[in-house]
Amino acid sequence: MIRFSHACKRYPGGYDALNQVNFHMPRGQMAFLTGHSGAGKSTLLKLIALLERASRGQVFVNGRNLAKISRKRIPFFRRNIGIIFQDHQLLFDRTVFDNVALPLIIAGLPQRDIGKRVRAALDKV
Repeated sequence: MIRFSHACKRYPGGYDALNQVNFHMPRGQMAFLTGHSGAGKSTLLKLIALLERASRGQVFVNGRNLAKISRKRIPFFRRNIGIIFQDHQLLFDRTVFDNVALPLIIAGLPQRDIGKRVRAALDKV
């Protein structure tokens, strides 16, 4: 579940990327986020992933008010969401296998399971 309630994001210099955004997307629903360049699509996604914070209003993910999540708890929150960056955010000093395995290692999965899951994921691409 994702819900925005009067969410705003103002950047330094007074630029409003989002202003009074309101919507509710129930769990399991699929949606497409479209708009022209500069419409605030990336900003909206950054708020959901806690890469940035709303300037005003509220953002909820799975019933949690993101404004109440402390900086040290953000990595734990992100373990429950998937983020695919436009610019890939890969570690270029590592192999493809290692890049895919890294989140599983951080999550503490057993090494034998990591190998199986990485190979299964890479077989799909």
